Amino acid sequence: MIPNILSIAGSDPSGGAGVQADIKAISANGGYAMAVITALTAQNTQGVAAVQMIAPDFVTAQIAAIRADIRVDAVKIGMLGTAAIIGAVLTGLSGLGAPIVLDPVMVAKSGDRLLRAGAVAALRTALPIATVVTPNLPEAADLLGVPEAVTRAEMQAQAHALLALGPHAVLLKGGHLPGGECPDLLANAAGLVWLPGVRHVTRKTHGTGCTLSSALATFLGFGLPLPEAAARAKAYVARAIATADALTVGTGHGPTHHFHTLFKGNTP
Repeated sequence: MIPNILSIAGSDPSGGAGVQADIKAISANGGYAMAVITALTAQNTQGVAAVQMIAPDFVTAQIAAIRADIRVDAVKIGMLGTAAIIGAVLTGLSGLGAPIVLDPVMVAKSGDRLLRAGAVAALRTALPIATVVTPNLPEAADLLGVPEAVTRAEMQAQAHALLALGPHAVLLKGGHLPGGECPDLLANAAGLVWLPGVRHVTRKTHGTGCTLSSALATFLGFGLPLPEAAARAKAYVARAIATADALTVGTGHGPTHHFHTLFKGNTP
């Protein structure tokens, strides 16, 4: 059965991140993608020019419309932006009973802030709904109010601290660590599992967090156990980054190649 995967996130008109990246990642990994829009952005590979938040009650209405008609097998939550929208999403998802992947989108690849500073506390209170939360190192530091981790030992300590905030599991992404490796750390009640990775030096990493969390939600929607789902999602993103040079999109932080398994050249 093809799982129905719901993305709740902002829109990126350049197609590399946000709902557009989510739909691509879900589809590329065999799911049926649905989307609830939380924000409109004016952005490209160079940065974010403007953001227009969606009214919270309309966010709730979008979720209600889907739940009234369509089975939801997993949810990916991305950009929320404000405390009011966080509350609207929590209301909309109440009692769902499906896996939820929460990607705490705070700052764009360009450095533009996508979560208002006053909403960080509200996001912390939302963590208990997550089957797994997927912060990168700057996001983890922001959530915890501590300096960014620069070693594996600090990653372990911060993963434990994030678990104490209530999510069932944490996938702490190590792409910001110095050096040639980019390991991720999966932490839950069963313990810690390192997911190794080799850094691919490129500027084409726009939307990697969106892509990872959406792929992870899709694999959870298929019923895979979390360690296998996380490993498969990481492998998918690594290949999407490694093949991104096939794309010629923009002059800044370019997107990953979501459909790398489908396109072997310049012709279909």
